[in-house]
Amino acid sequence: MKKIKASIIGASGYTGVELIRLLSAHPQVELAHLVSETYQQQELTQVFPHLAHLMHQFVSLNLTQLAQQSDIVFLALPHTKAAAISAELLQHSCKVIDLSADLRLNDGKTYEQWYQHPAANSALLTQAVYGLAEIGYREQIAGANLIANPGCYPTATLLALAPLLKNKLLNLSAAPIIIDAKSGVSGAGRSLSLATHFCETSNNFTAYQVGGIHRHTPEIEQELGKLARKELMIQFTPHLIPIPRGLMVTAYCPLNARHDLKQISQLYTEYYQDSYFVVLNNQERSGVKAVIGTNFCQISLHLDPRTNYLVVVSVIDNLLKGASGQAVQNMNLMYQLPEATGLTALAVYP
Repeated sequence: MKKIKASIIGASGYTGVELIRLLSAHPQVELAHLVSETYQQQELTQVFPHLAHLMHQFVSLNLTQLAQQSDIVFLALPHTKAAAISAELLQHSCKVIDLSADLRLNDGKTYEQWYQHPAANSALLTQAVYGLAEIGYREQIAGANLIANPGCYPTATLLALAPLLKNKLLNLSAAPIIIDAKSGVSGAGRSLSLATHFCETSNNFTAYQVGGIHRHTPEIEQELGKLARKELMIQFTPHLIPIPRGLMVTAYCPLNARHDLKQISQLYTEYYQDSYFVVLNNQERSGVKAVIGTNFCQISLHLDPRTNYLVVVSVIDNLLKGASGQAVQNMNLMYQLPEATGLTALAVYP
């Protein structure tokens, strides 16, 4: 098979650098252009010594040249910056995977409300396929030219809840599902900010954007609503924890009847039987260490018989299954490659 020529726009951010690392080791990929306005004309290994032996240089954006020399382009750009570039690349017959939020929300008005920016045109939003294979999008991804790569919090949340909604086990009228989420500092990106300064995060643990105002809320509710076949709301609170990477979602789910934990576990096993990257972990203690450096999501189930709540703990590496690893997984599907190609690395321990 002819190698896939892949380019990255926004190649020097955390997700861009992870894409370089993953794609450089992918057996069916050849890196074409690495675009970084910050480091243009600088050697990759001078900026990122951990990528030693990769003979590439960061370049400025020449969209026409890049499109002509690429089969697929990954957009690792800030929100509001990717939609226009996606549209132009598609005109050049490139496949596009957008890691920003610009194409994730189906309704442009919802995007404008939450991002305070004009939405992509409706034709582009209609063409974009939501890139979470495990919740029913696998076939659509395989036939797509444009992927809206999911956010990290939505990925962990949706994988935690999809089997419950598909099997109609939740009492959605009793109270909103509570999503208590924690992310490592890399989730905020590589740009400097006071909130992610070492002295602010070290030995600290902070809740932020509390009260249902985090921008991932409508994305989570959109996809949960499709699974439930009805509109629903969640109570979502994100937290910043003082680790570089890793993300944990603890979802508190009111059940609609008395269910046996073994029965629920079997439903999860059946739902994810064809999903290589979702692993049920029956250990009492769940931690992000189990997935750091991998494209896996580990899920553990805990039934509280007093309250009849199922507590679901879902852990991912926010930069991999939550971003770059998932993007490569989607590329594999788009090119009819085995889904796990280039993504089978296990976690580093300790």
